Amino acid sequence: MQYKWNFKSYGDIDEEQARGLAAEVGIHPCLGPLLVERGFDAASQVKHFFRPQLTELYDPFLMNDMQIAVQRLNEAMARKERILIYGDYDVDGCTAVALVYKFLYRYYSNLDFYIPDRYEEGYGISHKGIDYAYETGVKLIIVLDCGIKAIEEIGYAKSLGIDFIICDHHVPDDILPPAVAILNPKRLDNTYPADNLSGCGVGFKFMQAFASNNGIEFNQLMELLDLCAVSIATDIVPIMGENRILAWHGLRRLNSNPSVGLQAIIELCGLSERELTLNDIIFKIGPRLNAAGRVQNGSGAVQLLIEHDYSAAVEMAHRINIFNEMRKDLDRRITEEAIDSVSQLPDVDSRRGFVVFNPEWHKGVIGIVASRLTEQYYRPVVVLTESEGLATGSARSVSGFDIYRAVQSCEDLLENFGGHAYAVGLSMKVENVPEFTRRFETYVDTYISTQQVQPTLDIDAVLDFKDITFDFYKQLRRFAPFGPDNPRPIFCTRHVYDYGTSKVVGRGQEHIKLELVDNKSTNVLNGIAFGQSSQARYIKTRRAFDICYTIEENSHRKGDVQLQIIDIRPCE
Repeated sequence: MQYKWNFKSYGDIDEEQARGLAAEVGIHPCLGPLLVERGFDAASQVKHFFRPQLTELYDPFLMNDMQIAVQRLNEAMARKERILIYGDYDVDGCTAVALVYKFLYRYYSNLDFYIPDRYEEGYGISHKGIDYAYETGVKLIIVLDCGIKAIEEIGYAKSLGIDFIICDHHVPDDILPPAVAILNPKRLDNTYPADNLSGCGVGFKFMQAFASNNGIEFNQLMELLDLCAVSIATDIVPIMGENRILAWHGLRRLNSNPSVGLQAIIELCGLSERELTLNDIIFKIGPRLNAAGRVQNGSGAVQLLIEHDYSAAVEMAHRINIFNEMRKDLDRRITEEAIDSVSQLPDVDSRRGFVVFNPEWHKGVIGIVASRLTEQYYRPVVVLTESEGLATGSARSVSGFDIYRAVQSCEDLLENFGGHAYAVGLSMKVENVPEFTRRFETYVDTYISTQQVQPTLDIDAVLDFKDITFDFYKQLRRFAPFGPDNPRPIFCTRHVYDYGTSKVVGRGQEHIKLELVDNKSTNVLNGIAFGQSSQARYIKTRRAFDICYTIEENSHRKGDVQLQIIDIRPCE
């Protein structure tokens, strides 16, 4: 991928103020502008950012309908009604179901949970799920990470005498479903200060309100925070404000005392001997939990997350890992086929967005394939397959382009759609695919800017190798956890050289393991450049080059740093 290097200009930032702020909180001067950029102008604010407190969480009753939701839940428990916890089949939905189920089960046993089958029922609330609730005597359904558009389905449930409490974070339509309570910070009439919670985060706020209303101490919620961290990481929500507090404390829980099910997954991934980060969740833990819903049924992931017996959890984790291996094979094959389909599109290089459709592709990996295509071509992408007589699939976007609005512009062609600015699920009649393709691509071509289809590295500072110490890395680590709205800082060093020991590595010889020096110190720094073996020949000539990178701890040598090199550019 050919990146544009954008050196951040801090022209609007008072350099003296930024340096003073850095000095006051004890970090390197070059990190001062990063604090100001994140909206901080006082050391007291920075200290809260570096060490967020659970006492800073918002009052859950600020959210629309929260009082109604708690009251209805209390009534259900007082009447000994059967309650069904219903959720989406992805990681966010499964962690949300596990969180609410685990917490309520301490105080009430007439509970059940339900995850719809991706292939038989599709996304969201299904008639089959409602019929299951009716047949098992359910009177209240708490739905998590979906439901905000299920007007007809919830109307059907109401006719059967079943009430709904919706806990969702997806963009609603103008008309809301006839639920008893709708907890969603993206409501048009939202009164809650944080509008970017994950689906599991909304479930946590519901349980926080329930606990407060019933005199249950907040520390009883603490063991649920590892689920919040997994949800926040995998659903790619902003890591600022309330999400940062939940993720920060959730990671502490995940590293110190995770639930039995998550501990089994952590050990399976070979992560038990290191400090876990959100990236470990995104690339190791999350895909395994997701695999259950992609290959079989997400209820297996929920069962693992609520399990108390360690040996049973280990057995479930191994079963889920088998599904993950199957998922990876499907992902690899279908991605190759999708890339081949894109390459055959007319004028592919000039297209600013595209739609690919193959009725034979496996529905469970379509979202992953859409993400892979977006990464490869840096364009908004829709990937469709056929399921239950409909063309169904996922849309993914690039930074700054709202793909939800692009899909919404074709709403009259769709049977169903939902999501947010960067990811949308959708379905339509197969005969509508050509017209949807034309209109979607026209919308993208009209509204996307040239800058949005150019992958850009926003470089925070230029460093010399003498600045890159383990102490500097520890200062950077205070900014973690990283994610949207709080990205991992990217640095540049100019005129670096191969120390003479760099080499190509990897099963396919696709990566470079580097040992580098610059001309301003005697420091030799280790680095890894994934997928950049094409640069190896130039590097071995001992000529100078520039690098962009993030700074990590060396996983093989504790107390040492390693550069994760994103891009290499020969010096002009």
